[in-house]
Amino acid sequence: MKIRSIIYKNKLIEKIRKNITWKLFIVTALIFTIFISSTLTFQSLFFGKFYINKKERIIESEVKKFRALYNNTENDNEVTELIRKFEDSNNAKIVIMDSEGKINFITKLDDRGYDEERIKIIQNIIVTWIRDSNLLDEIKRYNKSITFITEKKINGTKNIITVVPDNNRQEILFAVTSLQPVDEASSVIKEFYIYFYMGAIVLILISSLIYTNTVSKPLVKLNDTAKKMALMDFSKKCTVKSRDEIGNLADTLNFLAYNLDKALTSLKEANVKLEKDIEKEREIERIRKEFIASASHELKTPINLIGGYAEGLKDNIFESSEKDHYIDIIIDESNKMANLVADMLNLSHLESGVLKLNKEEFFMDEFIMYSLKKFSKVIKDKNITINFNMIPKIRVYADWDKMEQVIDNFTTNAIKNTEEGGYINFVIEDKEKDKIIVSIENTGENIPEGELNNLWNSFYKVDKSRNRELGGTGIGLSIVKNILMLHDFQYGVENTDTGVRFYFIMDKI
Repeated sequence: MKIRSIIYKNKLIEKIRKNITWKLFIVTALIFTIFISSTLTFQSLFFGKFYINKKERIIESEVKKFRALYNNTENDNEVTELIRKFEDSNNAKIVIMDSEGKINFITKLDDRGYDEERIKIIQNIIVTWIRDSNLLDEIKRYNKSITFITEKKINGTKNIITVVPDNNRQEILFAVTSLQPVDEASSVIKEFYIYFYMGAIVLILISSLIYTNTVSKPLVKLNDTAKKMALMDFSKKCTVKSRDEIGNLADTLNFLAYNLDKALTSLKEANVKLEKDIEKEREIERIRKEFIASASHELKTPINLIGGYAEGLKDNIFESSEKDHYIDIIIDESNKMANLVADMLNLSHLESGVLKLNKEEFFMDEFIMYSLKKFSKVIKDKNITINFNMIPKIRVYADWDKMEQVIDNFTTNAIKNTEEGGYINFVIEDKEKDKIIVSIENTGENIPEGELNNLWNSFYKVDKSRNRELGGTGIGLSIVKNILMLHDFQYGVENTDTGVRFYFIMDKI
């Protein structure tokens, strides 16, 4: 049980150490409690002395005023009235003694007459003081006033006696006042202090709690916000509405959080962009290497053929009847190399991003019909049927020459992969209110699903064989992709029940 109590005490102390609210509350309450306790203790110890000292000064001053008025009176009635007013105002008794030490005048103590016992005690006090003290001659000689407290009690209470010489009348004025009011006041104040002290403690606790919450609450908010900022969370704002230094600190902290959040967001965006750029550079480098390898492979065969046949012609190893055939092969391979280089340059311009489009308005159905004329011989030779399902007079806005390359490449690809006697469908249909889908579908074998997306890469071919009449270079669909991306048109390829369908989506006017 004792160990548990010690552990609980240690936890409480640790909690207080870590909590500024508890610290402020304890310190504030302790300071005010010490202050109130010290004040009440000081007053309890010195109130009586202070009160008596002030009483002595007041009574001595009042007796001196009385002396001035007394010296201006001429008859006993006026003196009696003057003494009675003084006694009523100061709760004191006046005794007048002549130069011989004889008491000449004492007023009645009340309306019923003299209080002989009290008068006798007052007389004894004065006579005793005169007899036991050598101050009387000094008072007379130097006209000096003194005030003292008697050891002898009247009705159980000590008295204050003020002695003031009156040289004009050669008399000495005595004023006697009881200390009982002082004792009563001290007793009442001490009792009052007990209740006041209890009330003050309660008030101190309440005030300390209010003060602590006023000061610590915004500090706790500042600390919570700072902790969030330390964890890189700048979403929480410090809501301190005061206009003092703490409020200014909260505004500064919120401003700092805003700037840090803004800077961090910018840094993250820059980092994401940098990562994308690095990934893009890696992809470009990969594509470049693949492109060089593919281009080298594509150029190697025609170069070897041209070189071999040229050397054969030079050495006259061929019959005269065969020379024309081999010369045709050399011309054909050189044309293919020229087409490949032209396509590579075209693709390079498209991928560089510096190529500008020269857009114009035209009807898409008429444009397709115009583009197909150049393929009429090949289509006829392969006995391919062309089907049209195109919405007429659809006006579009695009680059005529670049879109002609798109249709040419799609048509070439469709003819190459369509078996003899097959068909190709050209379709224009509405996609949305302001968009159309243009598609070219050819009959033939489906493309494996895993290879569909690879068709857009340079030199990628599902069928590695060439068609001499069409002169494919292997980068036609890559050129198509870049042209459509430059126009911001969507594009794609998909297998159908009868073959393969290429399509793109463009805006209509």
